[in-house]
Amino acid sequence: MSSIFCEVSKYLMIILFALYTFECFFVFRKKYNKEQRENIFRRQNIWMLLIHLDGYLVLLDQTENWGILLFYGVQLIFFISVIISYRLLYEKSAQLLVNNMCMLMAIGFLILTRLSIEQAFKQFAIAVAAMIFALGIPFCIKKIRFIRKMTWVYAVIGLLALSAVAVMGAVSYGAKLSVTIAGITLQPSEFVKIIFVFFVAGMLHKSTEFKQVVITTVVAAAHVIVLVLSRDLGGALIFFTVYLVMLYVATAKPVYFLGGLAGGSLAALVAYRLFSHVQVRVLAWQDPLSVIDNEGYQICQSLFAIGTGGWFGVGLNQGMPEKIPVVEQDFVFSAISEELGGIFALCLIMVCMSCFLMFLNIAMQLKDGFYKLVALGLGTTYGFQVFLTIGGVIKFIPSTGVTLPLVSYGGSSLLSTVIIFAIIQGFYILKESEGKLNEKRKTGKRTGVTQKTGNLR
Repeated sequence: MSSIFCEVSKYLMIILFALYTFECFFVFRKKYNKEQRENIFRRQNIWMLLIHLDGYLVLLDQTENWGILLFYGVQLIFFISVIISYRLLYEKSAQLLVNNMCMLMAIGFLILTRLSIEQAFKQFAIAVAAMIFALGIPFCIKKIRFIRKMTWVYAVIGLLALSAVAVMGAVSYGAKLSVTIAGITLQPSEFVKIIFVFFVAGMLHKSTEFKQVVITTVVAAAHVIVLVLSRDLGGALIFFTVYLVMLYVATAKPVYFLGGLAGGSLAALVAYRLFSHVQVRVLAWQDPLSVIDNEGYQICQSLFAIGTGGWFGVGLNQGMPEKIPVVEQDFVFSAISEELGGIFALCLIMVCMSCFLMFLNIAMQLKDGFYKLVALGLGTTYGFQVFLTIGGVIKFIPSTGVTLPLVSYGGSSLLSTVIIFAIIQGFYILKESEGKLNEKRKTGKRTGVTQKTGNLR
């Protein structure tokens, strides 16, 4: 009976997630009015909560651990509180971003509970703290205007934080990624990438003259070089790509973009020659089966898991994702593909793409050049990190050791991503408020003209 319940619930979760994903894109149809869009967002909430409930009922059935049910209840309160809080505090918030953020976290909590309930507890505790902090960010963006004037402060803080990791950081899988302060382990690069975007936006918004571009490039290169010295090549690649995209959009000069690509390609070749762990990852990417006992073991197990899951998955708690090293962090997408199936995994990619498109859409609609560049940079950061994670898992590109935002285990990654979503929310709310104000002004002018015309008559 237990196996039948697991099998039925597997298909139910796929159907519900497909419905949720479809409405992520269907909501953009122009013919919908505000009330119809609100109904779509409410249906998304229902699909999400049903997927969440279904998954935890399966885990309860499989493990008979009643503590899981209590953990589910606490999560349910958390998600409902987040959705209601955004609706009450910020009437003009982007509900699709709120829904997607909660959906991705729900999937993350579910798969982490299956893999390691202790890590799931830690991840949830960090999510609660992150959300309490992030709820105030949209208000700060609306009220605080001096953030654009702190350009060099962002650069100094970022370089100092990255340098501290390069000197004192703990080595993990050949790279210095984190520092431990008062028993709390932090990965500073996750937060520096946010202030790095603010630094680049501030510099290029001020001026796009050649001298300014050179200064900005030198400081950006310093960030990347420190990351390379720390052997955090995944982080270095994200910083480099984000800067290149922001530079091209700000200047509209293809020569900068092409020059950056050429320089980046040369730097990648040098890194391959200098760092042995990069050579190992490239070797594992080229032909993992030939080195399956050593370098290629992780990627081979990932591909086996994805292949085993097929389109519909083997069911929660029915696979063997624990055979993949570091599965909770770098290869969580493989665990999802194995147990929940390829269709579910494709829907997950589409939800991430929906977030990325929303970021870009908001960036394009912003009139303030500084905010526009920041939104673009943060959107590129998120989208490129998703690409690196999933690309490495499916052997499309060499593994870079970065996490899947909001889904993978990692407190720093979770907190920084929640902050990114909150900043974009702040920009969206600001845009909506200014649009409403401009509309009122236009209406007032028309009314004034009508009144004057009436008096003349």
